[in-house]
Amino acid sequence: MEALQQAFAQVFGNGEGELFFAPGRVNLIGEHIDYNGGYVFPCALDVGTYAMARRREDGLLRLYSMNFKEQGVIQADLADLQYKEEQDWANYPIGMISTLLKSGYCMTNGVDILFYGDIPNGAGLSSSASIEVVTGAAMNALFNLSIDGKELAILAQRAENEFVGVNCGIMDQFAVAMGRKEHAILLDCDSLDYSYSPLQLADHSLIIANTNKRRGLADSKYNERRKECERALTDLQQNHTLHNLCEISPSDFEQWKDEIGNDVDRKRVRHVVYEHERTKEAARVLASGDLTAFGNLMNDSHRSLREDYEVTGHELDALVSAAQRAGAVGARMTGAGFGGCTVNLVRTNDIQSFMEVVGREYEEETGIRPDFYVVEIGDGVKSLAFHEA
Repeated sequence: MEALQQAFAQVFGNGEGELFFAPGRVNLIGEHIDYNGGYVFPCALDVGTYAMARRREDGLLRLYSMNFKEQGVIQADLADLQYKEEQDWANYPIGMISTLLKSGYCMTNGVDILFYGDIPNGAGLSSSASIEVVTGAAMNALFNLSIDGKELAILAQRAENEFVGVNCGIMDQFAVAMGRKEHAILLDCDSLDYSYSPLQLADHSLIIANTNKRRGLADSKYNERRKECERALTDLQQNHTLHNLCEISPSDFEQWKDEIGNDVDRKRVRHVVYEHERTKEAARVLASGDLTAFGNLMNDSHRSLREDYEVTGHELDALVSAAQRAGAVGARMTGAGFGGCTVNLVRTNDIQSFMEVVGREYEEETGIRPDFYVVEIGDGVKSLAFHEA
């Protein structure tokens, strides 16, 4: 906190800012489910984005990232907030502030904000949602906007959809805003009903493994998968009253699958229907402390993402296979796919040997050195008072 305060004074001049933190997130199971209206099972992490913020007397926004120092201070006018390519990372906080204003929240002054993030770049742990939510939390506090966590998540999703132009679901922003230490969130992405599920990992740990493969295909394939799901839903709506694919049970799917127009769309729906069941089952088995059953569900999830949804790719498959051979209780890709990260459930005593063996085997297979992060399950967005340091 002292280092951030010193950097803030250096960049923006003397005077203190208020400090806020929003975590990154990982989805434990329930992949590509959020935009199909079903349950997902994310948790907030202990890494994330710090924002130190202070009101100004004029209408300027001045934004600075310690992760992108070479870009200097990025400036925008509160009266004319627009998406601009050259604003780069700053489009996320600018988009959040623009969304707050368009939603009727009153902010008459500009702000200075300094950001620092310890989420690994490009890892798929949702740094974009983290920076949106932490910006919203700072504005909420500085201008007394009285926004609750759920509304903050909805506004952050809107910022990413409408300002940044990424057609994401609600899961990332919800997990970042509403996370709870040592709990996962069972979230219904259709109704936004949710419950907290204790993560009693006992003598096990979660390890995020980064393929270090840039997710070049992820955005285009994400949009393609959404279209395939929408097309299949339209086929099924000819004979059934359905709002989204996650209303379909496995027995419904087996009865109705021939009504889906082509084989590819049918495979996509098979993943969605059975992954949705796995997600609900995961919350049940974790509540009873059955980590072996949870690990099996993770493994089944990856298999379905590889064979039916086809969003894994060579690197993710190599990393998961190496993890399973090295004794992971469960291993699966997490995020959009085509690179990014895997999430692994590993016995705590085996962490060091697991990372050594998987790292070696993955590098031999792909020529890329992976990175590993042993993560703790943290809280959602919060204000950090200096006396807590």
